[in-house]
Amino acid sequence: MIAELNQSWPAPSAPKPIVIIGAGGIIRDAHLPAYAKAGLSVSGVTDVDPARAEALASDYAIPAVYATLSDAVAANGTNAVYDIATPPHVIADILPGLPDGAAVLIQKPMGADQDQARAIRQICRDRQLKAAINFQLRFSPMMMAARDAIRKGLIGDLLEIEVHLNIFTPWTLFPFLIPMERVEIAVHSIHYLDTIRALAGNPQGVFARSIGDPRAEDFAQTRTSVILDYGDRLRGLMSINHNHQGGRKFQSAWFRIEGTEGTLMVKLGVCFDYPNGEEDEFWYCPNGGDWQQVPLEGSWFIDAFMGTMRNVQRFDAGEDSALFASVEDAYETMALVEACFQATQAAPTPLLLD
Repeated sequence: MIAELNQSWPAPSAPKPIVIIGAGGIIRDAHLPAYAKAGLSVSGVTDVDPARAEALASDYAIPAVYATLSDAVAANGTNAVYDIATPPHVIADILPGLPDGAAVLIQKPMGADQDQARAIRQICRDRQLKAAINFQLRFSPMMMAARDAIRKGLIGDLLEIEVHLNIFTPWTLFPFLIPMERVEIAVHSIHYLDTIRALAGNPQGVFARSIGDPRAEDFAQTRTSVILDYGDRLRGLMSINHNHQGGRKFQSAWFRIEGTEGTLMVKLGVCFDYPNGEEDEFWYCPNGGDWQQVPLEGSWFIDAFMGTMRNVQRFDAGEDSALFASVEDAYETMALVEACFQATQAAPTPLLLD
């Protein structure tokens, strides 16, 4: 049964063409390669920088370049799925320009903070948009397999979810993060918080610290500790260090998921030697048994990006009953992120030494 775990989202039977809004690096590195692999067509692109849109269209044989969002909407209406890949703070400005009832996939995060997420959610409600947030890790083959293993009872009742990263991330690749007040949780660990929610639901509360490091002194936070309060049965925690200087030998990037009947270990390959990465891995051990490695059908990058768009396409066509990463669900991830940042401001309990 462990070898038969579901690892991918089914393909839509009659997909609509995709219109790209924002021609940045994530589109080149992940979206377009994933759509090509999935057999999904991209019919047009628009960007505030016309030269960037023209370059993307030339490099990837995209038929149409639209000068404005209005032009893109006029040409496509609801006959396309809109893929928004812009900075989070402009999402709320873009959504009102889409047709009522349009299908749309929005790059994570859902705004820069919970207030913006709340505004985005309201726009989507008012315009009846079929909208999802591109929280892709939950759609990756390894995390789809983990979710299926839990659903099928292969590890029994959940007892432990731990995310442990001790890696070296070359933060200099991301100079746009330097002026940001919220960095590590907002742009990196948000993936893990969202995936934990996808596996275990919402915690009751959080304890958190996210701090800087002199080895990455230009960035507000690059190390994070989080305890997720799921009551007295399930223990959830994250320990994240992006600044390990000791080489590859003791680096780690894992989800450990334990239950009453067994354990899963999930390796996040993309985190090693970033941006080159290593292979993702998925391991299962029944209590008292031997570890078994389950072959994966793909990787977080790029295969997870197929799943997010497939789900939107299928929901739009009535083939899926729900959006797995809908704006309603993603809003709850943003609420969890906000709670983590609020917790970092809370005073610790002092030691009573007298």
